[in-house]
Amino acid sequence: MNIFSDYLIKILKLIQKASNDNQLKLPEKLSSINVDIPPNKFDGDLSTNVAMVLSKPNNAPPMEIAKTISKLLKENDDNIESIEIIKPGFINIKFNHIFWGEFLNNIINQKNYGSTSGENKKYLIEFVSANPTGPLHVGHCRGAILGDVISNLLIFNNNTVTKEYYVNDHGNQILYFTKSVYFRIREILFKENFPSDNPDLYPGEYLIDIATNILNQKKDIDFENYENIKSELTILSVDESLKLIKQNLKKLGINHDNFASERNLVQEKEVEKVIEKLKSKKFVYTGKIKAPEGEDTKNWVERDQLLFKSTEFGDDKDRALQKSDNTWTYFAGDVAYHNNKLNRNYDILVNILGADHAGYIKRITSVVEALSGDKNKLTCKVSQLVKLIKDGKPFKMSKRKGDYITVDDLISEVGKDATRFIMLNRSSDAELDFDFTKVKEKSKDNPLYYVQYCYARISSVFRNISKNLEDEILIKNELKYSKDEIKIFRKISEWPKCIEIASNKLEPHRLPVYLYELSSEFHSYWNMGRDDKDKRFIEEDGTIKIEKLVFLKSIANVIKTGMNILGVDTPQKM
Repeated sequence: MNIFSDYLIKILKLIQKASNDNQLKLPEKLSSINVDIPPNKFDGDLSTNVAMVLSKPNNAPPMEIAKTISKLLKENDDNIESIEIIKPGFINIKFNHIFWGEFLNNIINQKNYGSTSGENKKYLIEFVSANPTGPLHVGHCRGAILGDVISNLLIFNNNTVTKEYYVNDHGNQILYFTKSVYFRIREILFKENFPSDNPDLYPGEYLIDIATNILNQKKDIDFENYENIKSELTILSVDESLKLIKQNLKKLGINHDNFASERNLVQEKEVEKVIEKLKSKKFVYTGKIKAPEGEDTKNWVERDQLLFKSTEFGDDKDRALQKSDNTWTYFAGDVAYHNNKLNRNYDILVNILGADHAGYIKRITSVVEALSGDKNKLTCKVSQLVKLIKDGKPFKMSKRKGDYITVDDLISEVGKDATRFIMLNRSSDAELDFDFTKVKEKSKDNPLYYVQYCYARISSVFRNISKNLEDEILIKNELKYSKDEIKIFRKISEWPKCIEIASNKLEPHRLPVYLYELSSEFHSYWNMGRDDKDKRFIEEDGTIKIEKLVFLKSIANVIKTGMNILGVDTPQKM
Protein backbone atom coordinates (compact mmCIF):
# COMPACT_ATOMS: atom_id res chain seq x y z
CA MET A 1 0.00 0.00 0.00
CA ASN A 2 1.49 3.27 -1.18
CA ILE A 3 -0.79 6.12 -0.10
CA PHE A 4 1.06 8.59 -2.34
CA SER A 5 0.52 6.63 -5.56
CA ASP A 6 -2.98 5.60 -4.42
CA TYR A 7 -4.02 9.22 -3.92
CA LEU A 8 -2.37 10.33 -7.13
CA ILE A 9 -4.63 7.86 -8.95
CA LYS A 10 -7.65 9.10 -6.97
CA ILE A 11 -6.91 12.74 -7.79
CA LEU A 12 -6.37 11.98 -11.49
CA LYS A 13 -9.70 10.15 -11.64
CA LEU A 14 -11.39 12.99 -9.76
CA ILE A 15 -10.17 15.76 -12.08
CA GLN A 16 -10.94 13.62 -15.13
CA LYS A 17 -14.53 13.29 -13.94
CA ALA A 18 -14.62 17.04 -13.22
CA SER A 19 -13.39 17.64 -16.76
CA ASN A 20 -16.12 15.40 -18.17
CA ASP A 21 -18.64 17.42 -16.13
CA ASN A 22 -17.15 20.67 -17.53
CA GLN A 23 -15.96 21.80 -14.09
CA LEU A 24 -12.27 21.81 -15.02
CA LYS A 25 -10.14 21.90 -18.14
CA LEU A 26 -7.18 19.52 -18.31
CA PRO A 27 -3.88 19.91 -20.16
CA GLU A 28 -2.82 17.24 -22.67
CA LYS A 29 -0.33 15.75 -20.21
CA LEU A 30 -0.90 15.20 -16.49
CA SER A 31 2.55 13.72 -15.73
CA SER A 32 3.67 16.82 -13.80
CA ILE A 33 0.97 16.30 -11.15
CA ASN A 34 2.41 14.73 -8.02
CA VAL A 35 1.44 13.70 -4.51
CA ASP A 36 4.23 14.17 -2.03
CA ILE A 37 5.22 14.50 1.64
CA PRO A 38 4.26 17.92 3.10
CA PRO A 39 7.02 19.96 4.80
CA ASN A 40 7.34 19.25 8.53
CA LYS A 41 5.99 22.68 9.48
CA PHE A 42 2.54 21.72 8.13
CA ASP A 43 0.23 19.30 9.93
CA GLY A 44 -0.65 17.25 6.86
CA ASP A 45 -0.33 13.71 5.58
CA LEU A 46 -0.18 14.36 1.82
CA SER A 47 0.46 17.37 -0.39
CA THR A 48 -0.37 17.79 -4.08
CA ASN A 49 0.51 20.40 -6.70
CA VAL A 50 -2.51 19.59 -8.90
CA ALA A 51 -4.02 23.08 -8.57
CA MET A 52 -0.89 24.76 -9.92
CA VAL A 53 -0.74 22.37 -12.88
CA LEU A 54 -4.37 23.10 -13.75
CA SER A 55 -4.10 26.88 -13.26
CA LYS A 56 -2.97 27.76 -16.79
CA PRO A 57 -5.43 25.65 -18.83
CA ASN A 58 -8.28 26.97 -16.66
CA ASN A 59 -7.02 30.57 -16.81
CA ALA A 60 -7.54 30.87 -13.05
CA PRO A 61 -5.28 31.44 -10.02
CA PRO A 62 -3.95 28.22 -8.38
CA MET A 63 -5.62 29.15 -5.06
CA GLU A 64 -9.02 29.26 -6.79
CA ILE A 65 -8.42 25.91 -8.51
CA ALA A 66 -7.29 24.48 -5.16
CA LYS A 67 -10.62 25.44 -3.55
CA THR A 68 -12.54 23.66 -6.30
CA ILE A 69 -10.48 20.48 -6.04
CA SER A 70 -10.53 20.54 -2.22
CA LYS A 71 -14.33 20.66 -2.28
CA LEU A 72 -14.43 17.67 -4.66
CA LEU A 73 -12.00 15.72 -2.49
CA LYS A 74 -14.01 16.26 0.68
CA GLU A 75 -17.24 15.25 -1.05
CA ASN A 76 -15.75 12.04 -2.41
CA ASP A 77 -13.51 10.77 0.40
CA ASP A 78 -14.71 9.98 3.95
CA ASN A 79 -11.12 9.34 5.08
CA ILE A 80 -10.19 13.02 4.88
CA GLU A 81 -10.42 14.93 8.15
CA SER A 82 -9.32 18.32 6.81
CA ILE A 83 -7.72 20.07 3.85
CA GLU A 84 -5.45 23.11 4.04
CA ILE A 85 -4.58 25.23 1.02
CA ILE A 86 -1.07 26.69 1.14
CA LYS A 87 0.19 29.44 -1.15
CA PRO A 88 0.84 29.42 -4.05
CA GLY A 89 -1.70 26.58 -4.35
CA PHE A 90 -0.57 23.40 -2.63
CA ILE A 91 -3.36 21.20 -1.26
CA ASN A 92 -2.42 19.56 2.06
CA ILE A 93 -4.59 16.62 3.08
CA LYS A 94 -4.99 15.32 6.63
CA PHE A 95 -6.60 11.92 7.27
CA ASN A 96 -8.84 10.88 10.17
CA HIS A 97 -8.00 8.15 12.68
CA ILE A 98 -10.23 5.63 10.83
CA PHE A 99 -7.97 5.93 7.79
CA TRP A 100 -4.85 5.22 9.86
CA GLY A 101 -6.46 2.21 11.54
CA GLU A 102 -7.30 0.72 8.13
CA PHE A 103 -3.84 1.64 6.85
CA LEU A 104 -2.18 -0.36 9.63
CA ASN A 105 -4.57 -3.25 9.15
CA ASN A 106 -3.49 -3.40 5.50
CA ILE A 107 0.26 -3.38 6.14
CA ILE A 108 1.02 -5.22 9.39
CA ASN A 109 0.72 -8.68 7.88
CA GLN A 110 2.33 -7.82 4.54
CA LYS A 111 5.74 -9.43 4.17
CA ASN A 112 6.80 -7.03 1.42
CA TYR A 113 5.20 -3.75 2.46
CA GLY A 114 6.87 -1.07 0.38
CA SER A 115 7.51 -3.18 -2.70
CA THR A 116 6.21 -1.69 -5.95
CA SER A 117 4.46 -3.88 -8.49
CA GLY A 118 6.05 -2.31 -11.55
CA GLU A 119 7.54 -3.99 -14.61
CA ASN A 120 9.72 -7.00 -13.93
CA LYS A 121 12.96 -5.98 -15.61
CA LYS A 122 16.15 -7.98 -16.03
CA TYR A 123 19.20 -6.26 -14.54
CA LEU A 124 22.87 -7.15 -14.75
CA ILE A 125 24.73 -5.50 -11.88
CA GLU A 126 28.53 -5.62 -12.23
CA PHE A 127 30.39 -4.68 -9.07
CA VAL A 128 33.69 -5.12 -7.24
CA SER A 129 35.59 -6.50 -10.30
CA ALA A 130 38.90 -5.87 -8.53
CA ASN A 131 42.00 -7.27 -10.20
CA PRO A 132 42.41 -10.88 -8.99
CA THR A 133 45.84 -10.21 -7.53
CA GLY A 134 45.11 -10.48 -3.81
CA PRO A 135 42.54 -9.94 -1.07
CA LEU A 136 40.04 -7.08 -1.23
CA HIS A 137 40.91 -3.88 0.58
CA VAL A 138 38.75 -1.14 2.09
CA GLY A 139 38.77 0.74 -1.21
CA HIS A 140 36.72 -2.10 -2.72
CA CYS A 141 34.44 -2.47 0.30
CA ARG A 142 32.05 0.43 -0.24
CA GLY A 143 31.44 -0.40 -3.91
CA ALA A 144 30.91 -4.06 -3.06
CA ILE A 145 28.21 -3.22 -0.51
CA LEU A 146 26.66 -0.61 -2.82
CA GLY A 147 26.30 -3.13 -5.66
CA ASP A 148 24.93 -5.83 -3.36
CA VAL A 149 22.28 -3.60 -1.77
CA ILE A 150 21.22 -2.11 -5.12
CA SER A 151 20.71 -5.73 -6.22
CA ASN A 152 18.69 -6.52 -3.08
CA LEU A 153 16.60 -3.39 -3.57
CA LEU A 154 15.78 -4.21 -7.19
CA ILE A 155 14.92 -7.82 -6.29
CA PHE A 156 12.63 -6.55 -3.50
CA ASN A 157 10.90 -4.45 -6.16
CA ASN A 158 10.12 -7.57 -8.22
CA ASN A 159 12.98 -7.32 -10.72
CA THR A 160 15.27 -10.14 -11.84
CA VAL A 161 18.91 -9.41 -10.99
CA THR A 162 22.18 -11.10 -11.91
CA LYS A 163 25.17 -10.06 -9.78
CA GLU A 164 28.41 -10.29 -11.73
CA TYR A 165 32.13 -9.91 -11.05
CA TYR A 166 34.33 -9.20 -14.07
CA VAL A 167 37.64 -10.98 -13.57
CA ASN A 168 40.49 -9.01 -15.18
CA ASP A 169 42.63 -12.12 -15.63
CA HIS A 170 44.45 -10.94 -18.74
CA GLY A 171 47.18 -8.34 -19.26
CA ASN A 172 50.37 -7.07 -17.69
CA GLN A 173 49.12 -6.87 -14.09
CA ILE A 174 48.34 -10.61 -14.21
CA LEU A 175 51.77 -11.37 -15.64
CA TYR A 176 53.44 -9.44 -12.77
CA PHE A 177 51.17 -11.16 -10.25
CA THR A 178 52.02 -14.62 -11.61
CA LYS A 179 55.71 -13.83 -11.54
CA SER A 180 55.36 -12.65 -7.93
CA VAL A 181 53.77 -15.99 -7.01
CA TYR A 182 56.56 -17.78 -8.87
CA PHE A 183 59.23 -16.01 -6.80
CA ARG A 184 57.36 -16.85 -3.58
CA ILE A 185 57.30 -20.50 -4.63
CA ARG A 186 61.05 -20.44 -5.24
CA GLU A 187 61.47 -18.73 -1.89
CA ILE A 188 59.73 -21.72 -0.29
CA LEU A 189 61.37 -24.44 -2.39
CA PHE A 190 64.89 -23.12 -2.83
CA LYS A 191 65.22 -20.57 0.00
CA GLU A 192 65.79 -17.80 -2.54
CA ASN A 193 65.18 -14.21 -1.47
CA PHE A 194 62.05 -12.59 -2.92
CA PRO A 195 63.17 -9.70 -5.21
CA SER A 196 61.44 -7.01 -3.15
CA ASP A 197 63.36 -4.25 -4.96
CA ASN A 198 61.42 -4.98 -8.19
CA PRO A 199 58.62 -2.33 -8.30
CA ASP A 200 56.52 -4.41 -10.72
CA LEU A 201 56.08 -7.28 -8.29
CA TYR A 202 53.39 -7.67 -5.59
CA PRO A 203 55.06 -7.53 -2.16
CA GLY A 204 52.20 -8.71 0.10
CA GLU A 205 52.95 -11.70 2.26
CA TYR A 206 49.55 -13.18 1.38
CA LEU A 207 51.39 -14.45 -1.70
CA ILE A 208 53.15 -16.95 0.57
CA ASP A 209 49.77 -18.53 1.31
CA ILE A 210 48.90 -18.61 -2.39
CA ALA A 211 52.29 -20.16 -3.22
CA THR A 212 51.90 -22.75 -0.45
CA ASN A 213 48.41 -23.72 -1.64
CA ILE A 214 49.65 -24.16 -5.21
CA LEU A 215 52.55 -26.31 -4.03
CA ASN A 216 50.21 -28.48 -1.97
CA GLN A 217 47.90 -29.19 -4.90
CA LYS A 218 50.42 -29.26 -7.78
CA LYS A 219 53.45 -31.18 -6.65
CA ASP A 220 54.26 -32.38 -10.18
CA ILE A 221 55.07 -28.93 -11.63
CA ASP A 222 58.74 -28.18 -12.29
CA PHE A 223 59.40 -24.65 -11.02
CA GLU A 224 62.90 -24.40 -12.52
CA ASN A 225 61.82 -22.51 -15.64
CA TYR A 226 59.15 -19.79 -15.44
CA GLU A 227 58.48 -19.59 -19.20
CA ASN A 228 57.61 -23.31 -19.37
CA ILE A 229 54.92 -23.08 -16.67
CA LYS A 230 53.66 -19.49 -16.77
CA SER A 231 50.34 -20.30 -18.50
CA GLU A 232 49.40 -23.02 -16.01
CA LEU A 233 50.76 -20.99 -13.08
CA THR A 234 48.70 -17.97 -14.13
CA ILE A 235 45.48 -20.00 -14.00
CA LEU A 236 46.42 -21.48 -10.61
CA SER A 237 47.45 -18.10 -9.17
CA VAL A 238 44.27 -16.33 -10.30
CA ASP A 239 42.13 -19.19 -8.96
CA GLU A 240 43.80 -18.93 -5.54
CA SER A 241 43.39 -15.17 -5.52
CA LEU A 242 39.71 -15.51 -6.40
CA LYS A 243 39.28 -17.90 -3.48
CA LEU A 244 40.59 -15.14 -1.19
CA ILE A 245 38.30 -12.57 -2.78
CA LYS A 246 35.24 -14.82 -2.49
CA GLN A 247 36.04 -15.41 1.19
CA ASN A 248 36.27 -11.63 1.72
CA LEU A 249 32.94 -11.12 -0.03
CA LYS A 250 31.28 -13.91 1.94
CA LYS A 251 32.30 -12.24 5.21
CA LEU A 252 30.61 -9.08 3.89
CA GLY A 253 27.49 -11.12 3.15
CA ILE A 254 27.97 -10.92 -0.62
CA ASN A 255 27.64 -13.71 -3.18
CA HIS A 256 27.95 -13.12 -6.91
CA ASP A 257 25.98 -15.15 -9.46
CA ASN A 258 28.64 -14.98 -12.18
CA PHE A 259 32.39 -14.49 -12.45
CA ALA A 260 33.03 -13.42 -16.06
CA SER A 261 36.59 -13.96 -17.32
CA GLU A 262 38.47 -11.45 -19.46
CA ARG A 263 40.82 -14.24 -20.52
CA ASN A 264 37.89 -16.18 -21.98
CA LEU A 265 36.78 -13.13 -23.97
CA VAL A 266 40.27 -12.78 -25.42
CA GLN A 267 40.50 -16.49 -26.27
CA GLU A 268 37.10 -16.40 -27.96
CA LYS A 269 38.23 -13.44 -30.11
CA GLU A 270 35.43 -11.30 -28.65
CA VAL A 271 37.47 -8.09 -29.06
CA GLU A 272 37.98 -8.65 -32.78
CA LYS A 273 34.28 -9.49 -33.21
CA VAL A 274 33.05 -6.34 -31.48
CA ILE A 275 35.49 -4.14 -33.43
CA GLU A 276 34.05 -5.55 -36.65
CA LYS A 277 30.55 -4.86 -35.32
CA LEU A 278 31.47 -1.22 -34.60
CA LYS A 279 33.10 -0.93 -38.03
CA SER A 280 29.91 -2.18 -39.68
CA LYS A 281 28.04 0.60 -37.85
CA LYS A 282 30.73 3.08 -39.04
CA PHE A 283 31.74 3.98 -35.48
CA VAL A 284 35.44 3.08 -35.92
CA TYR A 285 38.07 4.82 -38.01
CA THR A 286 41.85 5.22 -38.30
CA GLY A 287 43.04 8.61 -37.08
CA LYS A 288 45.26 10.57 -34.72
CA ILE A 289 44.65 11.72 -31.14
CA LYS A 290 46.01 15.05 -29.95
CA ALA A 291 47.96 15.30 -26.70
CA PRO A 292 45.75 15.34 -23.58
CA GLU A 293 45.45 18.62 -21.68
CA GLY A 294 48.50 19.17 -19.51
CA GLU A 295 50.64 16.74 -21.53
CA ASP A 296 54.00 17.99 -22.85
CA THR A 297 53.27 18.32 -26.58
CA LYS A 298 56.98 18.07 -27.37
CA ASN A 299 57.07 14.48 -26.15
CA TRP A 300 53.65 13.53 -27.57
CA VAL A 301 53.80 11.60 -30.84
CA GLU A 302 50.67 11.71 -32.97
CA ARG A 303 50.24 8.47 -34.89
CA ASP A 304 47.56 6.67 -36.81
CA GLN A 305 45.53 4.33 -34.62
CA LEU A 306 42.15 2.68 -34.49
CA LEU A 307 39.64 5.01 -32.80
CA PHE A 308 36.04 4.75 -31.62
CA LYS A 309 33.80 7.74 -32.46
CA SER A 310 33.01 8.48 -28.84
CA THR A 311 32.41 12.18 -29.55
CA GLU A 312 29.27 11.28 -31.53
CA PHE A 313 27.75 10.24 -28.20
CA GLY A 314 28.79 13.27 -26.13
CA ASP A 315 32.33 12.29 -25.09
CA ASP A 316 35.03 14.99 -25.18
CA LYS A 317 37.26 13.02 -27.57
CA ASP A 318 37.38 9.81 -29.57
CA ARG A 319 38.93 6.82 -27.81
CA ALA A 320 41.81 4.55 -28.85
CA LEU A 321 41.14 0.85 -29.33
CA GLN A 322 44.75 -0.18 -30.12
CA LYS A 323 48.15 0.57 -28.61
CA SER A 324 51.28 1.50 -30.56
CA ASP A 325 52.29 -2.20 -30.72
CA ASN A 326 48.85 -3.02 -32.22
CA THR A 327 47.68 -4.85 -29.10
CA TRP A 328 44.24 -3.96 -27.81
CA THR A 329 43.78 -1.22 -25.24
CA TYR A 330 42.10 -1.76 -21.88
CA PHE A 331 39.12 0.08 -23.32
CA ALA A 332 38.85 -2.37 -26.23
CA GLY A 333 38.64 -5.25 -23.76
CA ASP A 334 35.88 -3.44 -21.89
CA VAL A 335 34.02 -2.86 -25.16
CA ALA A 336 34.10 -6.61 -25.82
CA TYR A 337 32.86 -7.35 -22.30
CA HIS A 338 29.95 -4.93 -22.59
CA ASN A 339 29.03 -6.34 -25.97
CA ASN A 340 28.97 -9.75 -24.27
CA LYS A 341 26.61 -8.30 -21.65
CA LEU A 342 24.32 -6.91 -24.35
CA ASN A 343 24.21 -10.26 -26.10
CA ARG A 344 22.74 -11.78 -22.93
CA ASN A 345 19.56 -9.69 -23.38
CA TYR A 346 19.31 -7.78 -20.11
CA ASP A 347 16.97 -4.81 -19.98
CA ILE A 348 19.35 -2.65 -17.94
CA LEU A 349 23.09 -2.85 -17.22
CA VAL A 350 24.53 -1.28 -14.08
CA ASN A 351 28.24 -0.78 -13.35
CA ILE A 352 29.52 0.11 -9.89
CA LEU A 353 32.81 1.96 -10.35
CA GLY A 354 35.51 3.14 -7.99
CA ALA A 355 36.33 6.82 -7.56
CA ASP A 356 39.34 6.49 -9.89
CA HIS A 357 37.06 5.34 -12.74
CA ALA A 358 34.68 8.33 -12.74
CA GLY A 359 36.33 9.72 -15.89
CA TYR A 360 35.76 6.40 -17.64
CA ILE A 361 31.95 6.60 -17.54
CA LYS A 362 31.30 8.65 -20.67
CA ARG A 363 33.34 6.48 -23.01
CA ILE A 364 31.81 3.19 -21.82
CA THR A 365 28.22 4.52 -21.85
CA SER A 366 28.96 5.88 -25.33
CA VAL A 367 30.06 2.53 -26.70
CA VAL A 368 27.09 0.73 -25.10
CA GLU A 369 24.79 3.24 -26.80
CA ALA A 370 26.60 2.69 -30.09
CA LEU A 371 26.28 -1.10 -29.80
CA SER A 372 22.72 -1.23 -28.50
CA GLY A 373 21.09 1.89 -29.95
CA ASP A 374 19.69 2.59 -26.48
CA LYS A 375 20.88 5.71 -24.67
CA ASN A 376 19.88 4.50 -21.20
CA LYS A 377 20.95 0.88 -21.46
CA LEU A 378 23.92 1.31 -19.10
CA THR A 379 23.92 3.18 -15.79
CA CYS A 380 27.16 3.79 -13.90
CA LYS A 381 27.32 4.54 -10.18
CA VAL A 382 30.54 5.82 -8.64
CA SER A 383 31.58 4.72 -5.17
CA GLN A 384 33.66 7.49 -3.65
CA LEU A 385 36.56 7.14 -1.22
CA VAL A 386 36.31 6.02 2.40
CA LYS A 387 38.42 7.67 5.10
CA LEU A 388 39.00 5.59 8.21
CA ILE A 389 38.97 7.57 11.46
CA LYS A 390 39.92 6.46 14.96
CA ASP A 391 40.15 8.72 18.01
CA GLY A 392 39.57 11.67 15.71
CA LYS A 393 42.60 10.86 13.52
CA PRO A 394 43.18 9.05 10.21
CA PHE A 395 43.59 5.37 10.99
CA LYS A 396 45.85 2.86 9.28
CA MET A 397 46.23 -0.77 10.25
CA SER A 398 49.56 -2.50 9.85
CA LYS A 399 48.88 -5.95 8.46
CA ARG A 400 50.84 -8.57 6.58
CA LYS A 401 48.54 -8.24 3.57
CA GLY A 402 50.60 -5.41 2.11
CA ASP A 403 50.46 -1.62 2.36
CA TYR A 404 46.66 -1.41 2.59
CA ILE A 405 43.78 -2.26 4.92
CA THR A 406 41.90 -5.39 3.92
CA VAL A 407 38.19 -6.12 4.14
CA ASP A 408 39.07 -8.83 6.68
CA ASP A 409 40.82 -6.22 8.83
CA LEU A 410 37.75 -3.97 8.81
CA ILE A 411 35.25 -6.74 9.60
CA SER A 412 37.46 -8.04 12.39
CA GLU A 413 37.51 -4.56 13.89
CA VAL A 414 33.79 -3.60 13.70
CA GLY A 415 31.82 -6.55 12.26
CA LYS A 416 29.77 -7.11 9.11
CA ASP A 417 26.67 -5.19 10.18
CA ALA A 418 28.50 -1.98 11.03
CA THR A 419 30.57 -2.22 7.87
CA ARG A 420 27.53 -2.60 5.62
CA PHE A 421 25.26 -0.08 7.37
CA ILE A 422 27.79 2.73 7.77
CA MET A 423 29.19 2.31 4.26
CA LEU A 424 25.66 2.98 2.97
CA ASN A 425 24.85 5.82 5.34
CA ARG A 426 25.82 8.50 2.85
CA SER A 427 25.30 8.95 -0.89
CA SER A 428 27.87 6.91 -2.82
CA ASP A 429 29.00 9.96 -4.82
CA ALA A 430 30.27 11.70 -1.66
CA GLU A 431 33.35 10.75 0.36
CA LEU A 432 32.62 8.91 3.59
CA ASP A 433 34.28 9.15 7.00
CA PHE A 434 34.18 5.74 8.71
CA ASP A 435 34.74 6.48 12.38
CA PHE A 436 35.71 3.31 14.31
CA THR A 437 34.90 4.92 17.66
CA LYS A 438 31.38 6.01 16.69
CA VAL A 439 30.37 2.70 15.08
CA LYS A 440 31.07 0.97 18.40
CA GLU A 441 29.15 3.46 20.55
CA LYS A 442 25.83 2.46 22.08
CA SER A 443 24.18 5.82 21.51
CA LYS A 444 22.13 7.90 19.11
CA ASP A 445 25.37 8.92 17.40
CA ASN A 446 25.73 5.36 16.11
CA PRO A 447 22.92 4.96 13.53
CA LEU A 448 23.29 1.18 13.31
CA TYR A 449 22.93 0.76 17.07
CA TYR A 450 19.96 3.12 17.18
CA VAL A 451 18.05 1.18 14.49
CA GLN A 452 18.88 -2.25 15.93
CA TYR A 453 17.96 -1.03 19.41
CA CYS A 454 14.57 0.07 18.09
CA TYR A 455 13.85 -3.46 16.90
CA ALA A 456 15.22 -4.98 20.11
CA ARG A 457 12.99 -2.73 22.26
CA ILE A 458 9.90 -3.79 20.30
CA SER A 459 10.96 -7.44 20.58
CA SER A 460 11.28 -7.05 24.36
CA VAL A 461 7.63 -5.93 24.64
CA PHE A 462 6.44 -8.98 22.71
CA ARG A 463 8.66 -11.22 24.84
CA ASN A 464 7.23 -9.78 28.05
CA ILE A 465 3.66 -10.59 26.98
CA SER A 466 4.70 -14.04 25.64
CA LYS A 467 3.89 -13.21 22.04
CA ASN A 468 5.87 -13.87 18.86
CA LEU A 469 6.71 -10.79 16.81
CA GLU A 470 6.36 -12.87 13.63
CA ASP A 471 2.80 -14.00 14.37
CA GLU A 472 -0.13 -12.61 12.40
CA ILE A 473 -2.37 -10.15 14.23
CA LEU A 474 -6.13 -10.27 13.68
CA ILE A 475 -7.97 -6.95 14.10
CA LYS A 476 -11.66 -7.16 14.93
CA ASN A 477 -12.48 -3.63 16.07
CA GLU A 478 -11.85 -0.06 14.92
CA LEU A 479 -8.41 1.20 15.97
CA LYS A 480 -7.98 4.66 17.50
CA TYR A 481 -4.68 6.48 17.81
CA SER A 482 -3.25 9.63 19.33
CA LYS A 483 -1.58 12.52 17.50
CA ASP A 484 1.89 11.31 18.59
CA GLU A 485 1.21 7.83 17.23
CA ILE A 486 -0.18 9.15 13.94
CA LYS A 487 3.02 11.15 13.53
CA ILE A 488 4.89 7.83 13.42
CA PHE A 489 2.33 6.33 11.01
CA ARG A 490 3.04 9.19 8.65
CA LYS A 491 6.67 8.14 8.66
CA ILE A 492 5.68 4.51 8.06
CA SER A 493 3.53 5.61 5.11
CA GLU A 494 6.65 7.15 3.51
CA TRP A 495 8.42 3.76 3.33
CA PRO A 496 7.07 2.73 -0.13
CA LYS A 497 8.03 6.15 -1.49
CA CYS A 498 11.53 5.75 -0.06
CA ILE A 499 11.83 2.33 -1.70
CA GLU A 500 10.50 3.65 -5.00
CA ILE A 501 12.93 6.58 -5.19
CA ALA A 502 15.90 4.53 -3.97
CA SER A 503 15.15 1.86 -6.58
CA ASN A 504 14.54 4.23 -9.49
CA LYS A 505 17.63 6.31 -8.75
CA LEU A 506 19.79 3.40 -7.53
CA GLU A 507 20.41 5.28 -4.28
CA PRO A 508 20.29 2.74 -1.42
CA HIS A 509 21.67 5.26 1.10
CA ARG A 510 18.09 6.50 1.41
CA LEU A 511 17.18 3.34 3.33
CA PRO A 512 19.51 3.65 6.35
CA VAL A 513 18.68 7.36 6.55
CA TYR A 514 14.96 6.57 6.61
CA LEU A 515 15.35 3.72 9.13
CA TYR A 516 17.31 6.00 11.45
CA GLU A 517 14.59 8.68 11.26
CA LEU A 518 11.83 6.13 11.94
CA SER A 519 13.81 4.68 14.86
CA SER A 520 14.39 8.16 16.30
CA GLU A 521 10.65 8.87 16.28
CA PHE A 522 9.96 5.56 17.99
CA HIS A 523 12.60 6.10 20.71
CA SER A 524 11.15 9.56 21.38
CA TYR A 525 7.70 8.04 21.81
CA TRP A 526 9.12 5.28 24.06
CA ASN A 527 10.73 7.89 26.31
CA MET A 528 7.39 9.74 26.67
CA GLY A 529 6.14 6.67 28.52
CA ARG A 530 8.27 7.60 31.52
CA ASP A 531 5.92 10.50 32.29
CA ASP A 532 2.74 9.54 30.43
CA LYS A 533 1.21 6.15 31.21
CA ASP A 534 -0.91 6.36 28.01
CA LYS A 535 2.34 6.06 26.05
CA ARG A 536 3.37 2.87 27.86
CA PHE A 537 2.91 -0.38 26.00
CA ILE A 538 2.22 -2.90 28.76
CA GLU A 539 -0.70 -2.24 31.12
CA GLU A 540 -0.37 -2.61 34.89
CA ASP A 541 -2.15 -5.98 34.68
CA GLY A 542 0.47 -7.27 32.18
CA THR A 543 -1.76 -7.02 29.09
CA ILE A 544 -1.39 -4.88 25.98
CA LYS A 545 -4.04 -3.06 23.97
CA ILE A 546 -4.54 -4.15 20.37
CA GLU A 547 -3.73 -0.59 19.21
CA LYS A 548 -0.31 -0.77 20.84
CA LEU A 549 0.35 -4.26 19.51
CA VAL A 550 -0.41 -3.18 15.94
CA PHE A 551 1.56 0.04 16.44
CA LEU A 552 4.68 -1.91 17.48
CA LYS A 553 4.36 -4.58 14.80
CA SER A 554 4.01 -2.01 12.01
CA ILE A 555 7.29 -0.35 13.03
CA ALA A 556 9.10 -3.66 13.51
CA ASN A 557 8.00 -4.90 10.08
CA VAL A 558 9.44 -1.85 8.33
CA ILE A 559 12.70 -2.04 10.30
CA LYS A 560 13.05 -5.75 9.56
CA THR A 561 12.28 -5.31 5.87
CA GLY A 562 14.73 -2.43 5.48
CA MET A 563 17.53 -4.17 7.35
CA ASN A 564 17.03 -7.32 5.25
CA ILE A 565 17.50 -5.27 2.09
CA LEU A 566 20.65 -3.74 3.60
CA GLY A 567 21.90 -7.21 4.55
CA VAL A 568 22.09 -6.27 8.24
CA ASP A 569 20.80 -8.29 11.21
CA THR A 570 17.95 -7.25 13.51
CA PRO A 571 18.77 -8.81 16.90
CA GLN A 572 15.88 -9.29 19.32
CA LYS A 573 18.12 -8.71 22.31
CA MET A 574 20.93 -6.17 22.79
